[in-house]
Amino acid sequence: MGQVVTLPHLMMDLSHRRNMSPRRHPRVVFTNGCFDILHVGHSRYLRDARLLGDILVVGVNSNASVQRLNKGPGRPIQDEADRAELLASLASVDFVVLFDEDTPAEIIEQIAPDILVKGGDWAPEQIVGSKFVLARGGEVKSLPFHPGRSTTALLARIGKGSG
Repeated sequence: MGQVVTLPHLMMDLSHRRNMSPRRHPRVVFTNGCFDILHVGHSRYLRDARLLGDILVVGVNSNASVQRLNKGPGRPIQDEADRAELLASLASVDFVVLFDEDTPAEIIEQIAPDILVKGGDWAPEQIVGSKFVLARGGEVKSLPFHPGRSTTALLARIGKGSG
């Protein structure tokens, strides 16, 4: 089970983990998103992201950040603390950190992940932080979506009253 942490706490913990074993540098994977209504597509995506490395850090947009992204009326559905706690409860997630900015660029530059991951609707060169990660010798990956498994599709089904 993961932890919801502040950025300073995350930095301390990652530094400690990176220095624990001089023979093996743990590969840190970073992804981010709103994760407004957690669904199986999220679970599969995060599992796949975690398999790429040793530590999975998930950046979660704050409530204000989600609203600025214009995800739709009434979004986010769930409060940022609830979204973060749900993500941290997944076995694949090691750390969850909230961010209030429009993008996770600051977090990415501070934690310097080995692998940066987003969902299949993002080409690797479009992913925020990709230039930084690649310049440091890291990898940037766009993982495939699981068809029909999205918050937008789920909200549409709820709106129609179908299960």
